Amino acid sequence: MAEKPHMNLAVIGHIDHGKSTLVGRLMYDTGAVAPHVIEKYREEAKAKGKESFAFAWVMDSLKEERERGITIDIAHQRFDTDKFYFTVVDCPGHRDFVKNMITGASQADAAILVVSGKDSVQAQTKEHVFLSRTLGITQLIIAINKMDEVNYDEAKYNKAKEDVSALLKIVGFKPADMHFIPTSAFEGDNIASKSENTKWYKGVTILEALNDLKEPEMPTSLPLRIPVQDAYTISGIGTVPVGRVETGIMKKGETVTFNPSGATGEVKSIEMHHEERDQAIPGDNIGWNVRGIGKNDVRRGDVCGPAAKPPTVADEFTAQVVVLQHPSAISVGYTPVFHCHTAQTACTLMSIDKKLDPKTGEVKEENPTFIKAGDAAIVTVKPTRPLVIENVKEIPQMGRFAIRDMGQTVAAGMVISIKARP
Repeated sequence: MAEKPHMNLAVIGHIDHGKSTLVGRLMYDTGAVAPHVIEKYREEAKAKGKESFAFAWVMDSLKEERERGITIDIAHQRFDTDKFYFTVVDCPGHRDFVKNMITGASQADAAILVVSGKDSVQAQTKEHVFLSRTLGITQLIIAINKMDEVNYDEAKYNKAKEDVSALLKIVGFKPADMHFIPTSAFEGDNIASKSENTKWYKGVTILEALNDLKEPEMPTSLPLRIPVQDAYTISGIGTVPVGRVETGIMKKGETVTFNPSGATGEVKSIEMHHEERDQAIPGDNIGWNVRGIGKNDVRRGDVCGPAAKPPTVADEFTAQVVVLQHPSAISVGYTPVFHCHTAQTACTLMSIDKKLDPKTGEVKEENPTFIKAGDAAIVTVKPTRPLVIENVKEIPQMGRFAIRDMGQTVAAGMVISIKARP
């Protein structure tokens, strides 16, 4: 039997809106976590007076196991629907969720946005929606959750749906293309089966919506790009960079270049899941060994590509950004850290070229003196040290970034043109 197509699924939304419980429930309803495991957690939770946490505990205990370095049976992070097999990227509720979401190590193909029917849109709801858009997630399912806590009130659901729709429109999503689903992850309403509690709702369940997603296209025809996550020195082999293939195909024997360093050599071996491979395709997490590359030639944030079409090193670039939050105004000279693929590089704002209407993308003001939270703009940026980045129109997977400062994501954006390093 052929393997089902694979999808990376992010579960996003404000803290405490029920992300973990929803994932736990999906795992349970699809048989990825055995009923007796849930029962065990349910009893533990009950004993501690935290009954509602049974499903969330499944995820949290996995997270703890992961942090303690215990390997987890892959089934825990995987669940299947009739059509796809899903990997839940970055177990929800994680403190570093935003940072992990950005590094692109686990680029999601689709996301479930969880919004409490009780509290509606909150600060983190906004941040995650902006980020998912900028990171190129085009498919969203919206779970209006905790309906059990508002007595399955249709008016409450409609209010949350309107709030979320307004937010989605600002970022350029089309709410009409999205499934909005009233759910209770705790009680199991509209997750795997239609709920008697929401007779007023005529739409699909979460599982049906997941089956409805479109399979992501494999960017194999684009030039090879592999951001380096780490590089190891292995005795008898040499330097082995590891990373996830974003675009293109890597073949054994081809000549590749690492940028910004410019180190070039021939691919001697490709390994995935401890097995030798002749080639690697997008989505593969690999280790690869290149003849003649020393341990000082390659580090995290570098990008590997074909010597004939090496990764672009930007001397300066122009980008479209959306400011999510910033305590004050942002003006020329501002130098925060840009997170792009696996690179984290301080970049200086050289000019603010245009202020845009975030709803329509039309120009509101030429050369404004500053931009602030809620604004969209076209800006010109200069990295303080060499940075590989690509035009989003040419290699979308390598053209998006987030801007972090003061321990938070202040903006997100995409590259529209590049002045390459001479």
